[in-house]
Amino acid sequence: MGGSREQRALAILRVVLGAMLVSTFLENLGKGAYSPAGYKGVIDYYLSHGHAPALWKDVMSAAAANARIAGPLQAVTELGLGVLLIAGVATRAVAAAAGAFLFTLWLSEIGASWPWELAMYVVVAFCLAWARAGRAWGVDAVLVRRNPGWRLG
Repeated sequence: MGGSREQRALAILRVVLGAMLVSTFLENLGKGAYSPAGYKGVIDYYLSHGHAPALWKDVMSAAAANARIAGPLQAVTELGLGVLLIAGVATRAVAAAAGAFLFTLWLSEIGASWPWELAMYVVVAFCLAWARAGRAWGVDAVLVRRNPGWRLG
């Protein structure tokens, strides 16, 4: 079946996290949230309703001012991280990047949504990076089997 029981459990979490990112991409794409106006609207909502630190609100304001670039960049990030996690490619690095990305979303939403909505995803992503979640059911697992000395996944 590929991997130990623990590795398979981590793979399930990895695939589910990836699926969440891909489904979020599809939902946001359908809502037009990656268009300049849609992206700016989402960020403006967080700026007016959220309680993120002032420095982070400055970062969000810059993203809203550059929504023509930031919106598609977020789309590519969500889709790319999701697909790579599902496939189990460069899992440790991708999971760490997903954790950092999701943390920034959590930070943006402070006070504008339920605080635990994204917190669990952040924790799962960082745990996947730490625990080598690519050792079962993924490209990393195949590469490590072929090259046992590699420290992937």
